[in-house]
Amino acid sequence: MSERTCAEIQRTEREHDDPVGGLWNGAVEAALRHYRAFLRQPGHYLDLCFEVSPHPESSLVNVANARDLLEEALRVLPLPARAELGRLVSSLDAEFRRRTLPDPHAYRRFWRGSGWWHQRLYDGEFRW
Repeated sequence: MSERTCAEIQRTEREHDDPVGGLWNGAVEAALRHYRAFLRQPGHYLDLCFEVSPHPESSLVNVANARDLLEEALRVLPLPARAELGRLVSSLDAEFRRRTLPDPHAYRRFWRGSGWWHQRLYDGEFRW
């Protein structure tokens, strides 16, 4: 990403600092790192996994949480930075959709988030 976009992301993270439910300093970089690491795993299909710690960055092990954080950043960033980050996230999303399977029972799981990325199969769930 451009230096300008990186600076806008850092400014936005400082302005919207909320480690419990939102951004924090370095949040976007951490979310992108976890998203990319998830997609670099071997195998044709990948399963999402649950986080094991409530610490903000530990929650990003669940790549759906990382994607939530990126969605929040896209919501609050100014337009030029949003567009550049959006292009990067869109390419990761395409790979995510290709390498994960939809959960046909996601609508029954009250704990799932509303984003499409929460509607994928998690490790240990039934595969059809």
